[in-house]
Amino acid sequence: MVEAYGAFDISLITDLPLFIDPFHLFGSSNPAYQPLHDEIMEYLTFLKYKAQEGKISEAEKKAWFMFPEVAQNWLGFTKTGNSGRGLGPKFATTLSSMMPIIFADLGSEKISETSHLEKAGLFSVGIGKDNISDFTTNLIKGFLLTYTETFAKQNIDSKYLNVHHVNKVYFDYTLERWMPKRFTLPTLNGDFVVLTPIDLLTKDENWINSSDKRSHFMQVCGGIPNDQLRGDINRYFRSKLPMISKSHPKITKAERDEAMLYTLKKFPEIVDYYIKFKESNKDGAKAISKKHVAEMKELLQGTVQRLIDAIKKDTEFEKVEIKNSFEEGIARVHFLKHVIENNDGYRIFYVKGLPVKREEHLQLIFKLTWFATEFDVNREVNNGRGPVDFKISYGSGDMTLVEFKLASNSQLKKNLANQVAIYQKANPGAKSIKVILFFSLDEHRTVRAILRELKLSEDESIVLIDARRDNKQSGSKA
Repeated sequence: MVEAYGAFDISLITDLPLFIDPFHLFGSSNPAYQPLHDEIMEYLTFLKYKAQEGKISEAEKKAWFMFPEVAQNWLGFTKTGNSGRGLGPKFATTLSSMMPIIFADLGSEKISETSHLEKAGLFSVGIGKDNISDFTTNLIKGFLLTYTETFAKQNIDSKYLNVHHVNKVYFDYTLERWMPKRFTLPTLNGDFVVLTPIDLLTKDENWINSSDKRSHFMQVCGGIPNDQLRGDINRYFRSKLPMISKSHPKITKAERDEAMLYTLKKFPEIVDYYIKFKESNKDGAKAISKKHVAEMKELLQGTVQRLIDAIKKDTEFEKVEIKNSFEEGIARVHFLKHVIENNDGYRIFYVKGLPVKREEHLQLIFKLTWFATEFDVNREVNNGRGPVDFKISYGSGDMTLVEFKLASNSQLKKNLANQVAIYQKANPGAKSIKVILFFSLDEHRTVRAILRELKLSEDESIVLIDARRDNKQSGSKA
C-alpha cells in the first residue's frame, strides 16, 4: 500500500541510512518537485539578501538557519531510535557568513542551469551531506506533511490518526518568520510519522558532492569551453604540484588534492562547471539512487524483518538481570552473532549472491537488538579523539565502547592494538568490545593470526562473527 503510493516503506524500529537528495527535486520529471526546488532557491535568495544587508543577529540565525532534524521520517541512521542533532549554531554561523560567497550568482547563473543547495557543501566550510539533507527536508516539510496526510486519510483507520500542530512548516516573507500548521497524521507513541517519496531518496552521498568533485576535477576542467580559462587553470594547477625528482618520484593523493583546493580557490567558476557537468546527467542520478534505495529495501524487508521476528520471540534479555554495561553489551553482541550465524542473519551481507562488506549493515542490525534495556545507547559518539561505533552507558560511571570491524580491513591489526585504547583514554574507566566480521576461511585465519600475535586470542571482549554463506544451514530449515 505504501509502496503503491510511491513512498518508502520505513521501519518504525530504527532509522535507516537513507536521506533526501535535493538534486532529485531539480532532476525529476515529476511536476510536483520542480516548484519545491524553486521554493528552496527563493528561500536561499532571501537568506543571501539578508546576509548582504549586514550582520545577521543571533536571533535571526536561530529563526532562519536553525532547524531540528525531521526525525519523524525515520531516515538518517544516527542514534538509537530516530533522533538526530539537526541544524545548530555552527551550521547557522557558517552558512549565514558564507551565503554571499557561495551563492554569489544566485538567480543570475551563467554556467549552470540553476543554483543548488548542495553547492554549500562544495566549499571547505564544514557543511556536510547530513546538513544538506536536514536543511532540504525542513524546507520541503510542508510538502512531506501534506503528502503523508493525503495517504493517511485515504488508507489508515482514523483511530491511528491524530491532529498535530507542527512548527516551522512554511515561511511568511512578509513577517519574515516560519509559521506552524496543523495536519492529520499517523501517530506512534504520541508523535507523528512522515512518509517520503522513494524517488527523492539516496544513500551514501548527494549527487553533487565534494568527493565526486575531486574525482572529476580533470574531466570538468578539460571540458571548459573557454580556451584561455582552461589553459590558465591547467597551468596554475600544475604549478601547485610538487616537482618530480629522485627524492620525490611520485605525486601523492594528498598533494594532488591540495593542488586542487588551491586551484578551486583561485578559479571558483570550476565549481559551476562541475555543477553543470552533474546537471547534464540527470538519468545517472536517478539510476544510482534507485539502486541504493532498492538495496536498502531488500535489507529492510528481508534480513531485518527476520531479525525483528527473532527479537519478538526472544525473552532471554528480560529474564536475566544485567549488572553493568559490559555484560549488557556482550549479551547483545552474542545475540547478534547467533542471529547471523544460526538464524539467516548472514543474508543481510549478500546481494544477488555476492558479499556486500559494509560495517554499517552490521551496526544496523546490532542497533535492532537493543530492546528491553534501561541502558543508554548512542551510535558514532565522537569524544574528541575520533568516533566510536556505539557507546553503552548507565550513568557516568558505567560505560562500554563497542567497535565493529571487517576482517578484510587493512587497518584491523593497528585498530586492535591502538584505537579502542585511545577511546578509553578519552573516557577513563570505560570498557570496550570489539566485533569482527569475516566472510571466508582465509579471512578467519588472518584474524586468528593477528589475535595470536597481539596475545588477544583469549580476550572475551573480542567477538568474531562468521558471515560465510557456504557453511550455513538455513535457520528456517534447521
